[in-house]
Amino acid sequence: MRAISLSDIGKNRDMNQDFVFSSSQPVGNLPNLFVVADGMGGHNAGEYASQKAVEVIVKYAFESGDTNCATILRKAIKEANSSLLAVSESDNTMQGMGTTIVAAFCDKDKATIVNVGDSRMYHVKEDAVVQVTKDHSLVQEMVRKGEIDKQEAKVHPSKNIITRAVGVQSEVTADFFEVEIKAGQKILLCSDGLTNMLGEKELAEILLDKETSIDNQAQRLIEKANENGGEDNISVIIIDPFDEGE
Repeated sequence: MRAISLSDIGKNRDMNQDFVFSSSQPVGNLPNLFVVADGMGGHNAGEYASQKAVEVIVKYAFESGDTNCATILRKAIKEANSSLLAVSESDNTMQGMGTTIVAAFCDKDKATIVNVGDSRMYHVKEDAVVQVTKDHSLVQEMVRKGEIDKQEAKVHPSKNIITRAVGVQSEVTADFFEVEIKAGQKILLCSDGLTNMLGEKELAEILLDKETSIDNQAQRLIEKANENGGEDNISVIIIDPFDEGE
């Protein structure tokens, strides 16, 4: 397995509220673990929320005695939610903070993905890049209801309003997905700072280039997002489960 993770402040923000974690080695009973978190909140709250949530998830995974990996992630996210809420309730400067989470682990030829919010996972196949996660956002709810189409969603004034996040309410529900991964295929985890700046064709053009390493693909994604405006922090993790170089 080989993975590359990058996070960039972008061109219009004064701090990076994204946080990433990448381990191709076991994390407790998880065979590996990859996480992208995109924090929200004023001042330092968003930056704190994303980092704290990831730290709690990783710590829980290391210490959990559960043998079911999906159960570990489910409970870890609930633990992160409770932790952020406790801080938010005790510190006025942190009120209203929260974070998205998209996390994945790979076991042989299967990837398990969990998400809360609008950070995404894509399955990079031989000839297509397929979004697997479903955004928990206001405009995506409108798309699903047929009120607007995908093109309208990309420019909608409420496109950044998310309907589900870690650390906002007493209970959090994460969506889980399982994807069969074959040799030659990859996984992309990313924050919306990437997907709001790149269209599907641009994503595919970079990720389907078989002559380019995943390191260079990740760098190119960051560069392209910044070339297109870099309006938000940009985080990416690309995972090749069948690369024996690591």
